[in-house]
Parts: sequence; structure tokens; C-alpha cells
Amino acid sequence: MKSSTYSKLTSRLIAVWFLVALSASALHWIKTPATAPPAPLGIAALLPLVLFGVWYASSRSFREFCMSVDRSVLTMIQSWRVAGFVFLVLYSYRILPGMFALPAGWGDIVIGASAPFVARNWSQPRHKVSFIVWQVFGTIDLVMALGLGSTASLIHPDGIPTSAMTVLPMSLIPTFVVPLFLIFHFICIAQANRNSAGDRLLFDRVAQPAA
Repeated sequence: MKSSTYSKLTSRLIAVWFLVALSASALHWIKTPATAPPAPLGIAALLPLVLFGVWYASSRSFREFCMSVDRSVLTMIQSWRVAGFVFLVLYSYRILPGMFALPAGWGDIVIGASAPFVARNWSQPRHKVSFIVWQVFGTIDLVMALGLGSTASLIHPDGIPTSAMTVLPMSLIPTFVVPLFLIFHFICIAQANRNSAGDRLLFDRVAQPAA
């Protein structure tokens, strides 16, 4: 399949994914009582990642398409994460618990604020180590937020619940935004690792005749 075809296909799939996440939230399929762990939210967040992983592992042409996407663009998109200040606002109004809102909010702000610098300066192959480290930190921030959001009510059952994350508009963050940004992080890391392997292979080919 051609890259342009994959580009159109993935754009449509992302649009459908957004509409499904929006509809599921609007129909209260994601909504969870304050006293219950947000299991539907966890499933909605993990399912797109599993589907992407299966597609990526089983389709060579899809992997090649992922390798062709501009990593600086994928990194720049992460700048939207400065909107994580909303978590801090909701914490200040006691709508979200601090053990979730504070690390998730500040982590997103740091990643989002630094994304333009990384996209402009570190997306080049010569900065691959710094680029990968930043992508890993961005991934850890998202995974930690999902984990804390899913377990906060279990750790502190009498504390402020995370049920606000299971209704619109906040439910779109774990069901759409977070999985999408995790996929972008994965693609960027895969590209950087592939470039590293390509650089070593090229070096071996050049050095072999000299030996």
C-alpha cells in the first residue's frame, strides 16, 4: 500500500476513533461511579494501543509508513499537552485528587512546553539519544497518569475520586488523546532506533573493504 493511501486511511481511522470515543462518553458508556475503579475507561484507553500494536507487528507496509512520518511533526503535536494545566485547576477546585492531578498536570506542562524545542533541535539523527530520552520521559508521564487515574480510588477510597475523567469533556483525554500521543511517542522512538541501526549497518559496509 502506498504511503499516500496509508495517510488517508490513518487520518480517517483517527477521525472515526474520535467519534467513537465521543459517542461512548456521550452515551455514558465510560462513566463510572465515584466508588468504583474506572474499568471501562481503562479498556477504552488500552484497546487502541493493542490494535495499533497488532497492526504494526503484522504489516510490514504499515511499519514502513510509520517510519516515513515526519518525527518533528509528531513531536510538535505533543506541545498541546501544555493544556495539562487543566488538571491543576480541577485539583484546586477539589474535583480531581492531587495524587493524580499534580503529577499528570505538571508532567504534561513540562513535556508540552519543551516539545517545540525538541521538534526543532533534537529531531535530527545527530541528537538521537536526547530525542529518545525525551520521548521516553513523555511516554512515562502518560503511562503514569493512566496508572494513577485508574488506581487513585483504590489507594485512597475515601479521597477525591477521578470520576470526572469518565465524563465529557475530560473523558476524551484518556480515551483518545493519551493513546494517540503514546502511539506518536512509540513511532518517534522506533524511527530513532531504526536510524541508529541503519547508521551502524552503513558503517559496517564502509569499513569492511578497508579491513
